[in-house]
Amino acid sequence: MTEPTKRLRVVIATDLAEELCQEIERLEPRLEVVRDHRLYRPMRWAADFDGDPARVRTSDEQAQFDALVDSADVLFSIPDVSPEALARTVRANPGLRWVQVMAAGGGGQVKAAGLTEQELDRVVFTTSAGVHGSTLAEYAVFGVLAGAKDLPRIRRAQSERTWESRWEMRHLDEMTVLVLGLGGIGTAAAARFSALGATVWGTSRTGRSVPGVDRVVPLDRLAEAVDQVDAIVVTLPGTDSTTHLVGEDLLSRVKPGVIVANVGRGTVIDESALLAALDDGRVGFAALDVFEREPLSPESPLWEHPRVLVTPHTAALSSQEEARIVRLFADNARRFLDGEPLRNEVDTVEFY
Repeated sequence: MTEPTKRLRVVIATDLAEELCQEIERLEPRLEVVRDHRLYRPMRWAADFDGDPARVRTSDEQAQFDALVDSADVLFSIPDVSPEALARTVRANPGLRWVQVMAAGGGGQVKAAGLTEQELDRVVFTTSAGVHGSTLAEYAVFGVLAGAKDLPRIRRAQSERTWESRWEMRHLDEMTVLVLGLGGIGTAAAARFSALGATVWGTSRTGRSVPGVDRVVPLDRLAEAVDQVDAIVVTLPGTDSTTHLVGEDLLSRVKPGVIVANVGRGTVIDESALLAALDDGRVGFAALDVFEREPLSPESPLWEHPRVLVTPHTAALSSQEEARIVRLFADNARRFLDGEPLRNEVDTVEFY
């Protein structure tokens, strides 16, 4: 808790538009919002918090930027979205108390900084989890529908100008969709699938009930459930415990022709096991916006697989993302100042 006479010093460490900087001040007047737009790497598109790498600071500008971020009580964004820069400023600034990470799955960036246990205890990290829920949920629905309606067959017939005999498509209101992870994205996805008539199952660490979810499956019972579902939607973060969760063992148990959509982290799916399952028909279609290694290698068989939809980690992108993060941050700033629990605090054991 700060003294009543001292405002909490928030340093903007990314190219946030001036009107949104002012919006933070309006939403929480107890903050001193400090920024210097001359020093940022300009965004190339909406929510491009890394900024344009072609913008290289002079040595004097870099010294000014470092001094700016090192003066913060709170950082809005990891500087240059760089784990190395995060580690440097945490160690240079003993007064730093909280960092707002731009990514929903920003725990991985915090882990990559290699901070000590004492440093992790001193500084609180929060993510933007939840602000991407609606856009990623729509992509998940799109991906499952693309598989259910056999989009590859439709595109192939159209490109060949072939009027095929009519065939039966799958219908969401006759399908069971399993959502792996019922956090903000998973909850939003579950609501949309439920509204379209699907039976929705989901996995949760807590086992809590979620609107629109007909059955919560404990993670340790997942292998017993996958042979009963028609689609699997991955919304999980990338952690040690989720790496290759969807791998050979799980995919050996699925209902033949299952549809897979991934809007979580690419490391959750073992891509070699997925390709094998696609080739032998265990997986009928896969819509993938995230991958084990990004950018996806030009040599990856996923690019040309006839039953795979590849998009370049773009499903979350929205012109409203920055404004949504600002509102989330302002609410958390109020909580921080009033001594209330913060939303989306990073678990510094699992880093999600």
